[in-house]
Amino acid sequence: MKIAIIVGSTRPGRLGSQVGAWVAAHATDRDEATFEVLEVADFGLSLLDEATIPGAADREYENPRTREWSTAVDSYDGFVFVAPEYNHSVSAAMKNAFDVLYPEWAGKTVAFVGYGASGGIRAVEHWRGIVANASMFATRNQVAVNTLTDFPGGELAPSDRLATDLTGVLDELVTLTSRIGSPALAI
Repeated sequence: MKIAIIVGSTRPGRLGSQVGAWVAAHATDRDEATFEVLEVADFGLSLLDEATIPGAADREYENPRTREWSTAVDSYDGFVFVAPEYNHSVSAAMKNAFDVLYPEWAGKTVAFVGYGASGGIRAVEHWRGIVANASMFATRNQVAVNTLTDFPGGELAPSDRLATDLTGVLDELVTLTSRIGSPALAI
């Protein structure tokens, strides 16, 4: 099973890259899945510039960058969204990266590692409604990284509690992802 850790901020100097690297390092010793980091910033996606809506495009996108993103996302069985909270909601770059595709997300699993002044909890709550619309299966639990307390001196220093939370969320995601392959749960 392959799981992508999607870093959803594109800002220069983004803290999300540190969070994504921490999630990947924490997942390295897991045998039941491989985890890889995907940075939305690396794909240079345009803002909804396809004439055909993603749900009707059948993975046939006009923009080469959208095609590259589609191929990358489609190759994974599940996802960890490293979700920044911007103005009490999701980041525009990550929402756009989600919105330019559709079938690539459907029926897959997702877990959330939110980050922000309140641990990204409001962004994650918004993501739950968004991914449900794409028929994704979300873990119940999440990880909340606080940018005010978990980044002393600008560097991520996760507490033991965060590490325990992440282990639980990854356990839940792996279990959920393995069950989604079951004919009883297929969409």
